[in-house]
Amino acid sequence: MYANKGIRCNAIAPGGVETNIGTSMTSINEFGISRQQLGMAINPRNGKPEEIAKVALFLASDDSSFVNGTVITADAGWSAY
Repeated sequence: MYANKGIRCNAIAPGGVETNIGTSMTSINEFGISRQQLGMAINPRNGKPEEIAKVALFLASDDSSFVNGTVITADAGWSAY
């Protein structure tokens, strides 16, 4: 609806990314973590924050001028399983 004003709307759906989020987690639900570990076991690899940033930079660049209304999945193929 805003494309004719030069405004595009896209999103990034990242998979697992190497961060320090685990260090701030307390009182983790045992059932929840067991379910999460099942999914992470099939993850080809974790990404680096810089890899997700490169996707964001692409979306912010003129190289993506024809990309609009989409979600870019950056998960090393995790969602393909």
